[in-house]
Amino acid sequence: MPAEIRTNAEQVVVRPATVDDVETLHRFSLDLATYEDEPDVVQSTPQTLARDGFGAHPQFAALIAERAGRPVGFALYTFNYSVWTAARGIFIEDIWVVPEERRGGVARALMQGLARECAAKGYRRIDLNVLDWNPARGFYERLGYRWIRSWLPYRLDGDALAKLAER
Repeated sequence: MPAEIRTNAEQVVVRPATVDDVETLHRFSLDLATYEDEPDVVQSTPQTLARDGFGAHPQFAALIAERAGRPVGFALYTFNYSVWTAARGIFIEDIWVVPEERRGGVARALMQGLARECAAKGYRRIDLNVLDWNPARGFYERLGYRWIRSWLPYRLDGDALAKLAER
């Protein structure tokens, strides 16, 4: 995990999430799902987040952004590996900034924290998916993310996953 990052201009502090942050992570996940018009899809609980992120075998890591000691955003991520780069990378599963803090440097500070983790640990890339209607696409592109137009995301889950497993 990256060390704490302080951005003086915006007075945003980015730090690694701890088990004490699971209520915040859960609340922000619910807020994000509501923003994406999927308010009923979140199945995690603070307890499952504690187990899965901070137990013996963490399944994810997260950063918390704070302003004046108050959580104002988070980035939750997992790791991937590319045989092309022969290195690990970060996949941002969720990133959220509370609406009243947007355009205040919070998302940039979170992205900088992730980039610093990559630099410190030799990771070669950060991947994320963005909904086509999300205005944050421009923000990501200004940071240097590029839309890989030739790649289309696919997902297998629910009944289709269960059917394939049964075959």
